[in-house]
Amino acid sequence: MARNDNLRKADRQGEARPKKQPKQRGFFSRWLRRLFVWGVALGLLAAIAIGVAVGVTANSLPSYSELRNTQVGQQMIVVRARDGTPLVSMGPSYGKWLPYAEIPKVMKDTIVSVEDRRYRAHIGIDPIGIARSLVVRLRSGKWKQGGSTITQQLARTVFLNNNRNFGRKAREAVLAMALEWKFSKDDILELYLNKVYFGGGAYGIDAASRKFFGHPATTLSLPEAAVIAGLVKAPSRYSPTADAKAAVARAKDVLDVLQANGTISAEEAAHIDMDAIKFEPEKGQNSVRYFTDWALQQLDMLDSETTEPIEVWTTLDAGMQQAATAAIQANAPKGAQGALVSMDRDGAVLAMVGGTDYVTSNYNRAINSVRQPGSSWKLFVYLAALEAGYKPNDRVVDEP
Repeated sequence: MARNDNLRKADRQGEARPKKQPKQRGFFSRWLRRLFVWGVALGLLAAIAIGVAVGVTANSLPSYSELRNTQVGQQMIVVRARDGTPLVSMGPSYGKWLPYAEIPKVMKDTIVSVEDRRYRAHIGIDPIGIARSLVVRLRSGKWKQGGSTITQQLARTVFLNNNRNFGRKAREAVLAMALEWKFSKDDILELYLNKVYFGGGAYGIDAASRKFFGHPATTLSLPEAAVIAGLVKAPSRYSPTADAKAAVARAKDVLDVLQANGTISAEEAAHIDMDAIKFEPEKGQNSVRYFTDWALQQLDMLDSETTEPIEVWTTLDAGMQQAATAAIQANAPKGAQGALVSMDRDGAVLAMVGGTDYVTSNYNRAINSVRQPGSSWKLFVYLAALEAGYKPNDRVVDEP
């Protein structure tokens, strides 16, 4: 009986013992190891592919002297009068090329602090900057900060365009790393500061300094350097020629960034007087711009493949244009506007004035101000009547 009781007890204990399950931990650990190995392998393959692409691209890049002599921006357009006299030249302006040693330290420090404070540490792309840009994007729901380095901006300026797509960004990154592979940091910064667009048609810091401040870039002050550095973000919006107040406000933001990054001290920032900045006054535009603006609108397409200047020959007579301008200025009442068009018998425009001052108002009243002539036609009606034999005291029935 004791033996049978023991057997029954053992059977009951066996029934209560849970059945053995597959070792789930071992299954997942095997897959994690496999994923890790595959990830490392794929990462190595991607690194090798990127390295090969960067190396091939670096070998195919132009030399430093070729990059230096490559112009960026649009073509120069020269509009000429009927006798070949240049009426106006439109297009990019380039200042003197400044070697790295001649670029003011304040300009170099300012642009690096504002655009790419880890410039001396990265290889052309900045993973930390990209991560920061993504975090801001996730928090705000829109892109507020760019992750592009100075080298990427140079690659975009010289080799690419501003299209925002993944393919262009990938090419930009490869080109940036290739530039870092082939050239020194000083060479890249020199190329950047001499080629980047600063608004108002000015490419490079010397052209920008001469246009906005009236002196070469070698004598730039800290406030002036802050203005120029602030233009990179949005040249058209912050250009002093477009909005001087916006340019100064943007420069103050730049100074705040310099202080936050430790480029300047709080004491230095406190002693900066932004109101002391003297902008170069905009050169006066003569009345011929009314005509050239109208003429250039009629060009269907400009050849984007050539970098040579485009010459536009017109029918305008320079002497008659001066006479027309003088006539408007002499006869338009103070506070009023005037307009004049002189045409040859074949329809060629010989002179065109669209207002009393192009700088004050570039609205061309000669062609755009389509309004009822009103009583101004009475002069021509009465003259036609007198030539037909009517006398001033003759009565005429007002009917068709």
